Amino acid sequence: MAINRAQLAKELEPGLNALFGMEYARYDNEHAEIYEEESSDRAFEEEVMIVGFGNAPVKPEGEGVSFDNANEGFTARYEHETVALAFALTEEAVEDNLYDRLGSRYTKALARSMANTKQIKAANVLNNAFSSSFPGGDGVSLINSSHPLSSGAVSANRASTFADLNETSIEDALIRISTQTDDRGLNIALQGVKLIVPPQLQFVADRLLSSPGRVGTSDNDINSVVNQGMLPEGYVVNHYLNDPDAYFFKTDVPDGFKYFVRSPMQTSLEGDFDSGNMRYKARERYSFGFSNWRCVDGSQGA
Repeated sequence: MAINRAQLAKELEPGLNALFGMEYARYDNEHAEIYEEESSDRAFEEEVMIVGFGNAPVKPEGEGVSFDNANEGFTARYEHETVALAFALTEEAVEDNLYDRLGSRYTKALARSMANTKQIKAANVLNNAFSSSFPGGDGVSLINSSHPLSSGAVSANRASTFADLNETSIEDALIRISTQTDDRGLNIALQGVKLIVPPQLQFVADRLLSSPGRVGTSDNDINSVVNQGMLPEGYVVNHYLNDPDAYFFKTDVPDGFKYFVRSPMQTSLEGDFDSGNMRYKARERYSFGFSNWRCVDGSQGA
């Protein structure tokens, strides 16, 4: 349905000084703090986990060497979504100069809506990280206590009991990250690089990661996390996280969080022959997801 003059009656009144309601600042590109961006030229993308070899056994004297097999693990799939929005102005509204007054503002509002949708979709990977309804390639939720390994064992990227964000929970998560193994049980050099928090935890995170000393104690101890540079990129606030108590540690594992761009933002403007309305459209295709679940460790809070 096109925006007509009745809907914009006030814009036709002489002496109108200002329009308001669409010119807000916005939180832009917070997804860039989480995802690595890649391009795509297909309807979907798949990434396969390759499982390497186990530990090398001792070869008894005079006997043959042992052979091991490499195989494929799980497959992560990225389904690109088409996100689009449009608006139209009636021919009469354009004739009465509402295009000059409102056209640029509505196109800015269109861009704001598209950008906000992208941030919501990006944050939803973390918002749904604890839910079994949103499994990864290995069949369980992104953050889980029982990620199945090819060796037959399981591994966790969360504490057995969720805890609030504090000094102890940070240290426990960083230890858990640094002791992760690959699917055959070999140690991997993994570390946390940044803490991702909702707005409600930004002050707690700042005190925990900015103070040179331990927070909330009378002891004259150093802040060991800060002193060792354990989270080199500090913390970031994501304003699209739903749970005020949940927090996440992004790691430096390869092929973790990924953002595939199938078609970048495209805008178009055309007139409709029958009605004379001017129509404005914005469209893009992309997908957010993760391949290797070791990209994150997290908690829902106590």
